[in-house]
Amino acid sequence: MGAQSGTTHPGVSAAGMPSGLDRVVEGLADLVAAAPGRPRQASFSPFDGTVVGEVPGCTTQDVDAAVARARQAQRRWAAESLKERRAVVQRFRSLLLVRENDILDLVQAESGKSRLSAFEELADVVLTANYYARNAGRFLRPARRKGAAPVLTRTVEHRLPKGLVVVISPWNYPLTLAVSDALPALLAGNGIVLKPDSQTPFTALLMLQLLRQAGLPKDLFQIVTGAGPVIGPAIIERADFVMFTGSSKTGREVAQRCGARLIGFSAELGGKNPMLVLADADLGKAASGAVHACFSNSGQLCVSIERIYVHAAVFDRFLAAFTAEVEAIRLGSGPDWDIGMGSLISAEHVERVDRHVQDALAKGARLVTGGRRRPDLGPLFYEPTVLTGVTDNMLLAHEETFGPVVAVYRAADDDEAVAMANDSDFGLNASVWSARHGESVGRRLQAGTINVNEGYAATWASHDAPIGGMKDSGVGRRHGREGILKYTEPQTIALQRLLRVAPAPGMTNKAYANIMRRAITVMSGLPARPVKSAAPGNGED
Repeated sequence: MGAQSGTTHPGVSAAGMPSGLDRVVEGLADLVAAAPGRPRQASFSPFDGTVVGEVPGCTTQDVDAAVARARQAQRRWAAESLKERRAVVQRFRSLLLVRENDILDLVQAESGKSRLSAFEELADVVLTANYYARNAGRFLRPARRKGAAPVLTRTVEHRLPKGLVVVISPWNYPLTLAVSDALPALLAGNGIVLKPDSQTPFTALLMLQLLRQAGLPKDLFQIVTGAGPVIGPAIIERADFVMFTGSSKTGREVAQRCGARLIGFSAELGGKNPMLVLADADLGKAASGAVHACFSNSGQLCVSIERIYVHAAVFDRFLAAFTAEVEAIRLGSGPDWDIGMGSLISAEHVERVDRHVQDALAKGARLVTGGRRRPDLGPLFYEPTVLTGVTDNMLLAHEETFGPVVAVYRAADDDEAVAMANDSDFGLNASVWSARHGESVGRRLQAGTINVNEGYAATWASHDAPIGGMKDSGVGRRHGREGILKYTEPQTIALQRLLRVAPAPGMTNKAYANIMRRAITVMSGLPARPVKSAAPGNGED
């Protein structure tokens, strides 16, 4: 195939919307926390533009009502035992597997992603539910801490729910990012108000339906739908904690609102994620891994790889192997498991992706493969695209593309690759491919997650470890201990026995100070006699 002319991707396919989707969507809009008679807005499938369904546009009055219901239900929920809360999450996990086909159909219809990418979402939610159901007790149980004085002070740290947690989720992962952040918050005893993206509300509503079927109290979890600029500020103004996933630009605005109210805030934001292919890498595995890392979910993934730095000694061989793998990707829509890449989400997003590509080409970049829209497959398809010769004056060099486009660079050595990888305002995810040096090089990278001989899935699926971004890529972490404790307030209770931590009645302050001096000397392991300090003016600071 001619690299300059792009790839035809002969193994394409097209399919209509699932025939049973109307049955899945039916009644879900009634779960939105909106008053009757609100104007309705339609959401459309990226595959072919057909209507998935309509949901009401909520108002600030609807937000007020939803918050009031969730707060009232939260007080009762927090009083439930952790065992009862865990049982709800465990039943929800089982229902996910029972409804797998319906869930995958709906996720694909709303987001335009491939069947495998949709399944990865389902698997992630099941594993997240399983992890927190098993480990919530370990994280939330009261913990003894060292007290002010041995024997005399009994100090215990408790974890109290924040109260009302607001989750604002994006369109690219409408299942995982709508519910995986909510599950630990629920287990910690909180109520939830969720604002899903306007393009993908029905997946979130299906999750709410399953949670209620699993026994979640009706009012505890509320979903509001509508325009972000209208109801987004309103829910933040009423929250006790906000979990946000989206762009760095919007994340800053959310952070400012939370800061003004002195409430907690956690966010996973944008990324311009690098991959390093070192001289000792297995090039076949690296090329195959790069395809998954760059083009899963059509590149619409916060942790997706958009920059690849390859050691000069293996650059040509890697690029040839990678290009062959990319050109073998099968594009298409529908439930076929062999489709490798689906659609982009919207016409505006296609324009953004193509603008980045055309800007790079106009300024001298070389198109290795791809670089074309595919209207023969659907209105929003774009070929997986590889470029070389990308320079700093191009949009593609530093802006997040968030699509199926990657730039491949030649690096003289590992030091240059690390320096170029770190030359970014973002620091979300990174990948290193090497037989022997992956971990040591990875520790030099400025990113919250580092995958060695994997693109992003190894860290994402390690649910016991925290993930999140450095620099402009986020605040706080999800997963692991941090992923549930952020939804709690630590409360310390200390019980003092026998003696107060103050002079006893009739004791002089000096006598008390002498006793305390001896006590803290013993407790600190210091010399019994204080070390004589240097006299002033002897030249020592």
